[in-house]
Amino acid sequence: MASQRIAVVTGANKGIGFGIVKELCAKFDGIVYLTARDEGRGNAAVKELSKLGLSARFHQLDIDASESIAAFADYVKKTYGGLDVLVNNAGMAYKHAAKEPFGEQAENTIRVNYFGTLAVCHGLFSLLRPHARVVTVSSSCGHLLQINGNEPEAAALREKFASPTLTEQELGELMNQFIVKAKDGTYKEAGWPNSTYVVSKVGVSALTRIQQRAFDVDSRPDLVVNSCHPGYVDTDMTSHKGPLTIEQGAVCPSYLALLPPNIKEPQGAYLWYNKQVVDWVNGPTPSFV
Repeated sequence: MASQRIAVVTGANKGIGFGIVKELCAKFDGIVYLTARDEGRGNAAVKELSKLGLSARFHQLDIDASESIAAFADYVKKTYGGLDVLVNNAGMAYKHAAKEPFGEQAENTIRVNYFGTLAVCHGLFSLLRPHARVVTVSSSCGHLLQINGNEPEAAALREKFASPTLTEQELGELMNQFIVKAKDGTYKEAGWPNSTYVVSKVGVSALTRIQQRAFDVDSRPDLVVNSCHPGYVDTDMTSHKGPLTIEQGAVCPSYLALLPPNIKEPQGAYLWYNKQVVDWVNGPTPSFV
């Protein structure tokens, strides 16, 4: 069992995550795990795949619950001894009409999208085998130029995010700083944008760059992580306004998950849904569709 290749997709019972699992089931040479918070919805999604002649396995995983992450990591370690592909897809977004105070939205969105993703990485990275691929599903909102509040404060924030020596601890401090500013109502003056989702996705895009630097000096060869904007997809997250199908949204994340051994690029990069590498610091971002 230990020699079997293993791929894991978080938040995969519907939407883009489900599309990624579909693509990996068809193309990945190994076992694909569809993970989700809710066991019933996860198992139902696996049944949907089996109707299409595709085989995935389900395991419960809530990126917002440390005990769930620990249990899943323990399961993978004991059952397979390692991991070959991790797709960080799970996330949340408040609707435009949400009534919750901005500070509360900031705290919850950053906790799940940034710190939850980080917790999964902390839980599973020790299990990555040589040549493993990690993909974090970011967003067009996750480009650095989306930090566009009050200038020159926004420029100072962008400089911090873009720093080639930014540490995980410093990035976490920036995320927490935004939450504090969101709660006391001074976030715009401090340079932050009027979107908690933007900040969370800029955070995971920046995290990707930090993680690749760590992979570059890891004793395990050829560990690669990238982030991507999957496109504006017709999902619950977009209130079904996106013009792309979940299959189209799965194209770039799946491409990154299946990058061949020993590729030189992309590594620690930010890609558009058409697989184009985008300059994350300076832009420009390509057109949408």
